[in-house]
Amino acid sequence: MKTRKTLLLVLPIALVAGCSNPADSVPKASVSSITNAPTEAAKPVAAGAASRSYVFGPENSSIQFVGSKVTGTHNGGFRKFSGELRAENGRLADAGNHVTIDTTSLWADNDRLTGHLKSPDFFNVAQIPTATFETVAITLQATNSLVTGDLTLHGVTKRISFPAQIQVTDEAVEVGAEFFINRFDFDIKYPGKANDLIRKEVVLKLKVKASRAQG
Repeated sequence: MKTRKTLLLVLPIALVAGCSNPADSVPKASVSSITNAPTEAAKPVAAGAASRSYVFGPENSSIQFVGSKVTGTHNGGFRKFSGELRAENGRLADAGNHVTIDTTSLWADNDRLTGHLKSPDFFNVAQIPTATFETVAITLQATNSLVTGDLTLHGVTKRISFPAQIQVTDEAVEVGAEFFINRFDFDIKYPGKANDLIRKEVVLKLKVKASRAQG
């Protein structure tokens, strides 16, 4: 009887410890406006600037996410997307970097969840089959870069900023970032079950390796 009581006391503690919020270990993307923001026009390349274009897709890059609820976490991502990056004089340009995501290619770590995430409760991919991101500024910081751009997700556009590691060479550009967004900002508000609520924080994991465009 004593052992059983001990287990009953320990089990809730173990559940709480095993279901921490993944967003606690990554930075939050700042949202500079809660209203739809128009995308700024790309800045012209300065005369004499060495400008190069790079392209990427799912063959050598990944766009993934981690969602969580009271009882655990789920991993997912997108299998189809295409993007272009532009570098000037050895650094990523402020504007002209963009990606288009086919939201119908969404996957999750189990089939039932994949179907639910595609439904109107979440991404509503039948009605909103694409998501996009386009930069408006890349700011060099002490140990990384701050990427600012317009994210259109679930038909809602918000300007966000997040830290990223960026490496630029003649032949490739690599970008890595992990941060979280508030899904409520993009009108994705399905709460989950009353005893197993879904957290509003969603971690995004970006790994991009863009190759120099031909021509």
